[in-house]
Amino acid sequence: MQRRIALVDVNNFYVSCERVFRPDLEGKPIVVLSNNDGCVVARSAEVKALGVPMGLPWFQMKELAREHRILAFSSNYTLYGDLSSRVMAVLGQFAPDQEVYSIDESFLDFTRQPHLDLTATGQTIRQRVKQWVGVPVSVGIGSTKTLAKLANHVAKKRADWNGVCDLDTLPGSDIDALLASIEVREVWGVGRKTAMKLAEQGIRSVADLRAANPHRLRERYSVVMERTVRELQGESCIDLEEDAPPRQQIIASRSFGAPVWTEAELAESLRAYMGRAAEKLRRQHGVAGRVGVWLETNRHRLQDAQYHPSATLPLPAPSDDTAVLTKAAMTVLHHLYRDGYRYVKAGVMLLELGERNVEQGQLFADAPSATDPLRTALMATLDRVNARWGKGTLGIGSAGLRQPRRWAMKRGTMTPAYTTNWDDLAIVRA
Repeated sequence: MQRRIALVDVNNFYVSCERVFRPDLEGKPIVVLSNNDGCVVARSAEVKALGVPMGLPWFQMKELAREHRILAFSSNYTLYGDLSSRVMAVLGQFAPDQEVYSIDESFLDFTRQPHLDLTATGQTIRQRVKQWVGVPVSVGIGSTKTLAKLANHVAKKRADWNGVCDLDTLPGSDIDALLASIEVREVWGVGRKTAMKLAEQGIRSVADLRAANPHRLRERYSVVMERTVRELQGESCIDLEEDAPPRQQIIASRSFGAPVWTEAELAESLRAYMGRAAEKLRRQHGVAGRVGVWLETNRHRLQDAQYHPSATLPLPAPSDDTAVLTKAAMTVLHHLYRDGYRYVKAGVMLLELGERNVEQGQLFADAPSATDPLRTALMATLDRVNARWGKGTLGIGSAGLRQPRRWAMKRGTMTPAYTTNWDDLAIVRA
């Protein structure tokens, strides 16, 4: 049976989220900036039309921004994450099988609904997500995940498709012409460097890649490339992942809003980062057997003394307890810290991850065990309070309560948390 896969992708996701509660921003040039308001990570269609590339440092485009009245917003990850979960919940109502691929993309499998008109369903999806969440989406449909991803590219870039492209409705000659008009670098998993190598072999368009011999490309590249070609040829090789695989490691890090010199401030930041990492660990019902820490000075300031240390520490027993993980991180930090350096970034890592229910007990371990019912209840309460009242509401006391923290990220133009904070709810006046 031929599969029927749809990829639904939110258009310019971060920008679209900013516009949900600011309808006055519709049609205006907007960019969203990275951590510490450093560089452009999202652009509205109006900004793309001006030729602004992704990753451009904000300070380099301030003159252009003044000239064209480009509005810049700090990344509001709380808002984006909440709206993403709402979009995915809406999409899950349309198909029996769903894979949440990223914060703004989801695969839907309609194979078990062979008589469904997917073009009409795609339009219904677009209308419902726009009405219920407020963001625009594009829908691509094909017989494999790779073709669905390619169809989504067509739906998004070519207005005549009205936001929905179902490749299976096209005659073979039309598909050939369409794929011949798309550069090979637009194929899922084909990066810029790979596209350059393929061009040396005369493979420049998607049609060229589809016509290639998958066995020969496997010999020159990898099994992944062979799989991509087979998918373009209509052979389904990539299954939907309805349950995301557990992370093999968890990392939490940030660049500081201002350089940090003291061990005390580094410790405060790492405790805060560990709180977030431990919450992610518990969310996937895991435990960590090793904790890592790293510090960074500014590699681009050659006048500064450079120091980029990292180290890990095994735990006496695998744990998901924030206090246990934080204590280990502080031990590593004390070992790494050197006075006199201008630190600009730090991070924590949770390694040697395993499932919580298969933890092997340690007879003489003095740290709280992941199976200690009181500690388990405490961590569950911690997570519930933070989920209900916002991240950072409750945490380890040593993480500090001083606000604002000097090392915290710069977010000079961040919008309110419209959907997750009672104080930031939008006010509607009749």
